[in-house]
Amino acid sequence: MTLAAFENRAVQTVLPVVVRDLDGWALFGASTGASLVTFTLGMALSGGWTDRVGPRPVLLAGIGLFGIAQVVSALAPTMLVFVAGRALSGAAEALIDTTLLVLVAQALPESLRAKVFASFAAAWILPSLLGPGFAGGVEALAGWRWVFAGPLLVVPVALWLLRPALRSAPPPDVPAADDGVGGRLAASFALAAGLAVTTFAAPLLEAPGTRAAGLAAVLAGAVVVVLSAARALPRGTATLRAGVPAVVGLRMLTSAAFTGVGAVLPLMLVTTHHVSAAVAGISLSVTGVLWAFGSWLNSTGWAESRTSAATRIRVGGLLIAVGSLGPVLLALDAVPLAQGMVGWAASAAGMGILSPVLSTELLDLTPASERGRASAAQGLAISTGVALQTALVGGVVAWYGPTMDGPRFAALMAVGGAVALLVAAGAGRVRRHARAEGAGAPA
Repeated sequence: MTLAAFENRAVQTVLPVVVRDLDGWALFGASTGASLVTFTLGMALSGGWTDRVGPRPVLLAGIGLFGIAQVVSALAPTMLVFVAGRALSGAAEALIDTTLLVLVAQALPESLRAKVFASFAAAWILPSLLGPGFAGGVEALAGWRWVFAGPLLVVPVALWLLRPALRSAPPPDVPAADDGVGGRLAASFALAAGLAVTTFAAPLLEAPGTRAAGLAAVLAGAVVVVLSAARALPRGTATLRAGVPAVVGLRMLTSAAFTGVGAVLPLMLVTTHHVSAAVAGISLSVTGVLWAFGSWLNSTGWAESRTSAATRIRVGGLLIAVGSLGPVLLALDAVPLAQGMVGWAASAAGMGILSPVLSTELLDLTPASERGRASAAQGLAISTGVALQTALVGGVVAWYGPTMDGPRFAALMAVGGAVALLVAAGAGRVRRHARAEGAGAPA
């Protein structure tokens, strides 16, 4: 998890240098969108695969694919090859994420799962604090290619540390009959295609001559995403039906809410407040540290014994919503930088509270033989929420271009805060006595 966190922060740090050196300005958006699309595809395939063969072979495949992705990115002679490396990285992340969640469910009782999810969040602290500076130093001393080649040295260590968990993993349960797997896979592929269209068509909104085509493409992609998600995600996700559907639906809303602010904040700081990229990067550090703090709060015995899961979800959603007011007011020049970042810190803490609660509830409400599919459904929900919100942000930024000002940035971030209020309102839909009809049931 720490390795993936360092890789994430490092890519964000050196990507502008990669684009400059490979003359890949036209593929800047693709370099980030490609991994999201393949993450969606990987999630669609990894769930059923994990349920059939167990987490061990899927996790090993994910780690191997991660290594290949790093090699491709490090040796990329052109921006197109670099984008291919990022695409492989997204698929690898999907395989790893699904299997880690299943391993936690197999190896630990419910009482310890929240603490493990808190440790997952804590794994982002050092990468958030040191990752950007470390990656920048490596790039300055040895070049950006070593930022991608370096993690290959750590892969054997990660495999060695995972040996006990992999050896003790029980054989997979016989998965329940699933007649709808073909339809869900087709829907997941359509979902990925829709995400690709909404992500890559946004630049067409920049030039007046291509705006009509770009707007049509983005809207068509969004429609495909919504219709495909209704088939790929558990039945009842759209209405937050109690049980697994509510957990998956809230996960999608949470991801959209947090992305709605986080994707805009650094750009707003640089363009309207004219701070340096290093100062704007503080938002990444704040996110990692406060997210981990929120996860730690959730894992304490006091929180688990005195508050229900619904209460903690509601508190997390309200923290994201209220905290988003900080960046919104900062964009409007109504508060100084420090106060605006305090609000963002509250949002990050809220996300830290929400994420482990939703993951724990998902495992508790899902039969052991279907946890792979449930984990994959959660991943699909995350990528859907992030992609739709990213498409909105990217489309608006491309449309207005250099004329983006504080009020427009504030309006975009306010959308994220409003979505967080929906999370708080729907928290009561998660109930421990509700059982899922099956993680693979269509929405």
